[in-house]
Amino acid sequence: MSPEAGTSTRRSRLTPEREQELYQAVVDLLREVGYEALTMDAVAARTRSSKATLYRQWKGKPELVATALRQCKPVSLADIDTGSLAGDLHELVRLHDEGEVKRDQELMRGLSHAAFQNIELFRALRELLIEPELASFAELVQRAVDRGELDENNPARDFVPHMLFGGALTRPIIEGVDPDPEYSHRYIDAVVVPALGLS
Repeated sequence: MSPEAGTSTRRSRLTPEREQELYQAVVDLLREVGYEALTMDAVAARTRSSKATLYRQWKGKPELVATALRQCKPVSLADIDTGSLAGDLHELVRLHDEGEVKRDQELMRGLSHAAFQNIELFRALRELLIEPELASFAELVQRAVDRGELDENNPARDFVPHMLFGGALTRPIIEGVDPDPEYSHRYIDAVVVPALGLS
């Protein structure tokens, strides 16, 4: 059973609209105060919920935060299919709002630090956010193999997420600026496309 299916069954008493409202409130609070300062009391107050309801629907703060991040993702890889892998990757960049990307990068930098200090958060992020995202990338790559566009034995096929996330995360360190769409498109054409042997 997928994480989404399992959590959906457990939270069946919440309407989809109420769920999304709660998830968005959690993400807003994360941006405002960071993971360490975020409390279930604050979530309950912001969403006009009881703590008992929150703990009944989620195991605790780590699972709630990871699920909220997953459900509030602005773009789903599953919705992208341009007919080519390079096109899919460029479309992924195009669909992200630059302002949202910057805010999300700041949020994820803080959350990454917290995850290495909190094993429960690390596990929740892996299970509910990272692993589903990696599975989506694997499907994207497999479609390219099935089309005959990508050699199934190309060793770089396993490193598409690493290349994309690595390029985004290291630019602030090396150049002192966050990646923007122009940089991301150039990076895909100069690094990812050649590594995969795409035309």
